Amino acid sequence: MNLARFTVAATLIGSILGAGTLAAQTAPPMKSVLAGKKFSPPVRGEALIEFTAPVTKPIPGKNLVQTTITVRNGSLAPVARLQITESWFDKAGAIVASGRKAINGLLQPGEVQIITIETPYNKQMNGNSFNFTHANGTVKTARVPKLEAPTPGEAEKK
Repeated sequence: MNLARFTVAATLIGSILGAGTLAAQTAPPMKSVLAGKKFSPPVRGEALIEFTAPVTKPIPGKNLVQTTITVRNGSLAPVARLQITESWFDKAGAIVASGRKAINGLLQPGEVQIITIETPYNKQMNGNSFNFTHANGTVKTARVPKLEAPTPGEAEKK
């Protein structure tokens, strides 16, 4: 019985002394992660995305259909996690398949990226549609005939 009391008392005293030692230590100074970097908050609400005509083709050897879309951020601020959902319909208008792809991170103003969506093939596929969204709201789309990445000097002027 005395041994149990002694063990509890020793544990309690050791805890108090250990906590005092930890409290006396000082933490190293914290450095800002964004020090010297320019940061623009992402778009909230509606973002403008320009895109080219989607190119759809079957993937040989797999039971998939691949759609490639080139997109550009036409907004004045970055777009967070741009996502495109492709839905495939049969002749009656019922959804028979769909696929989704997102850009992780930020799509900067004027930045051009290629998004590739893979969808399981269904022999009833007759037509498709696309839905664009982003992490902080909706997307207004504008279809353009051609997109090219801006040169580094051109991007800095905007």
